[in-house]
Amino acid sequence: MSHARTRTRWRLALTATTLLAASFLVPPPVSATPVSSTPVSAAAQDAADYAITVDPKAAGAQIDDTMYGVFFEDINRAADGGLYAELVQNRSFEYSTADNRSYTPLTSWATTGTAATADDEGRLNARNRTYLALGAGSSVTNSGYNTGLSVQAGKAYDFSVWARADGSSALTVTLQDADGELAQARRVTARGGWAKYTARLTATRTSTTGRLTVAAGGPAALDMISLVPRDTYKGHGLRADLAGRIAALDPGFVRFPGGCLVNTGSMKGYDEESGWERKRAYQWKDTIGPVEQRATNANFWGYNQSYGLGYYEYFQFSEDIGAMPLPVVPALVTGCGQNQAVDDDALLKRHIQDTLDLIEFANGPVTGEWGGKRAAMGHPKPFRLTHLAVGNEENLPNEYFERFKQFRAAIEAKYPDVTVVSNSGPDDSGSTFDTAWKLNREANVDLVDEHYYNSPQWFLQNNDRYDSYDRNGPKVFLGEYASQGNTFKNALSEAAFMTGLERNADVVKLASYAPLLANEDYVQWRPDLIWFNNHASWNSANYEVQKLFMRNTGDRVVPSSATGTPSLNGPITGAVGLSTWATSAAYDDVRVTGADGTQLLADDFSGDASQWTHTGGGSWSVQDGQYVQSDEAAENTMVSAGDPAWHDYDVHVKATKKAGKEGFLVAFGVKDTGNYYWWNLGGWNNTQSAVEQAVDGGKSTLISKAGAVETGRAYDIDIEVRGRQVTLYLDGQEWGSFTDDKPAEPFRQVVTKDEKTGDLIVKVVNAQAVDARTAVDLGSAKVRPRAEVTTLAAAPDAVNTETETAVAPVTSTFSGVARKFTYTFPANSVTFLRIGKG
Repeated sequence: MSHARTRTRWRLALTATTLLAASFLVPPPVSATPVSSTPVSAAAQDAADYAITVDPKAAGAQIDDTMYGVFFEDINRAADGGLYAELVQNRSFEYSTADNRSYTPLTSWATTGTAATADDEGRLNARNRTYLALGAGSSVTNSGYNTGLSVQAGKAYDFSVWARADGSSALTVTLQDADGELAQARRVTARGGWAKYTARLTATRTSTTGRLTVAAGGPAALDMISLVPRDTYKGHGLRADLAGRIAALDPGFVRFPGGCLVNTGSMKGYDEESGWERKRAYQWKDTIGPVEQRATNANFWGYNQSYGLGYYEYFQFSEDIGAMPLPVVPALVTGCGQNQAVDDDALLKRHIQDTLDLIEFANGPVTGEWGGKRAAMGHPKPFRLTHLAVGNEENLPNEYFERFKQFRAAIEAKYPDVTVVSNSGPDDSGSTFDTAWKLNREANVDLVDEHYYNSPQWFLQNNDRYDSYDRNGPKVFLGEYASQGNTFKNALSEAAFMTGLERNADVVKLASYAPLLANEDYVQWRPDLIWFNNHASWNSANYEVQKLFMRNTGDRVVPSSATGTPSLNGPITGAVGLSTWATSAAYDDVRVTGADGTQLLADDFSGDASQWTHTGGGSWSVQDGQYVQSDEAAENTMVSAGDPAWHDYDVHVKATKKAGKEGFLVAFGVKDTGNYYWWNLGGWNNTQSAVEQAVDGGKSTLISKAGAVETGRAYDIDIEVRGRQVTLYLDGQEWGSFTDDKPAEPFRQVVTKDEKTGDLIVKVVNAQAVDARTAVDLGSAKVRPRAEVTTLAAAPDAVNTETETAVAPVTSTFSGVARKFTYTFPANSVTFLRIGKG
């Protein structure tokens, strides 16, 4: 997961994004005959709005069984409080201000009597450094996650605690909520040094607000207080409903554990030498062995991660759902806003050896050191690791690649059958992306991990992204992607893009939506595939699209073509704007001039700012003949002026950064608060500049370059807009240009073949507000007259929630299949026709 600045803008409160900009698309002509969402007869094919032509004799790309998978990162409380079934929060009293400034070792705990946490030589072990000392007659109560500990009537729950007592101390364990007892109390007696004590509690009532209490009859030290449902996914400690929803996708692979968890923080160990450093990159050896001996860590996303869900559990879960494990290890170049290359040869060699040890842990014999550790944990058979990624979204491609090559050389020397995956940075384009791909091509890398989070319009515009990739170069692993929302129109745009992934399955070998899980009460990033709380889970609209593609992929692409939607490429129109992001800036001498020399706007701010409308945050005022935004913390402080109908004009602005993290933003083509272009100078923590396009709030990058803005320096900014061509000048020198004329095509299709059954799978996305009556020509294919149909259709803004499933698949049959037939695909729909071999 990337932590680039524009993505940070979206992660807290993303508004729904619209698929189509009205100025770009004209819907296809609709017949005077009413068009329904049901199939129509072949007799009407001459009146069809679209046509799909299939060439069953041509050989298309082979699709690997691992084409689609999932990416698990501990973000949005995806692990503790999520997939990991532990109900007790902060079970080992290890929460710290290193994790979150609001945390203490007693976060999520309430105490009575004499109770205090301690970090001294009396601890459970060196890695579990904090414990709780309870006096006689005292107690401690845990509030769990969300509203409390969630239990179901009749279900069993396994309690455990590590305890130490001078002499003996009776520990009474109770589970209750505001209405009283939830399970019969249990008692264990702690005696002497540290030991583990267990009990089973069976819930007598269902509750989502439970509290677990441990009361001490005599003085005792406690650690690792745990309550886990007896009923977990395949008995392996994972929450059954969440694991089941992931398994139902039938994913080909599981990428883990990150994401920003892998390439942020210290690369040193959790040991005395590092001062028991908490802010560390995720390192696999910290996460195996008995849970009470595993390290703890500060999660990059602002909380603690216990490592109860660790590498062994990831491998085991992958095996349980029949997916290929694909771990990611640190490359010793930090990213996600940190962007530092670790220059420590000994540390680099240690991490390379750790990676070799990881492969042995996964695949090695039980007679070896690490294969033996795997066997001791309960899995003597190898996990069959075949792919491993080094690094995640590094923004320093040269420094990253220097280290990547050392990892790859060591792995290939010892384990030549393991595919080593590289990456191309955090964005879909730009200087980092270009440099990384150049290095990957030159080194003949097998697989390159691409990541991008863009607007729905971008996904509709870029269905052909991989059409032009080198067929003989490195293959693509699309490890993270999503449009900016969980509405059905977001899912439609992703579905349209996925048809392009399949069409290019000879280049795109793996793909996974991200992120996977989100606890609705602990959200750091939106959108997400599966949502949950402490007692329920539900599928997003995006999940339903992913599931439909994953379970109906096919084995080979059958070449096909389709007519497109007529597009209207009128000029870029809109007013102009000024904005800032976490920065104070001053603007002056704003001029907008028509292409014919007509002055449309002039403001030197010698008077007031009455020509400008303030639609964003921040604090704007005229100061000494400049228009100043003075709030350094405010984000997206847009003010705009002019006519939304303006087109073909020149913009001049003088801009000066006064203070803050970034630079300044000059907008053009401003239609409203969610639809505009802006030149973002000194963005991404003042590391690069880019032109971004916003469509209903969702942003996509059109052009970007590295560069910073100096504080106190006045910059001359000029933007020339001609039709759909834009040229940008900085201090009189051309900075860059682009043409925004790519249509956001709403009608996309791909055809694949299931080699086992002989079925043709015709997959059609109709991401527009009108039905698409379509003539389908299957060429010489021999087919049965009846097709199995699966349809996802809903209102564009439909969202699935805990209580309402607005987007769900509907199955039916269609009996009008022939070599040539007509089918009407409903408005705003994804439809899969599975046509049997005749």
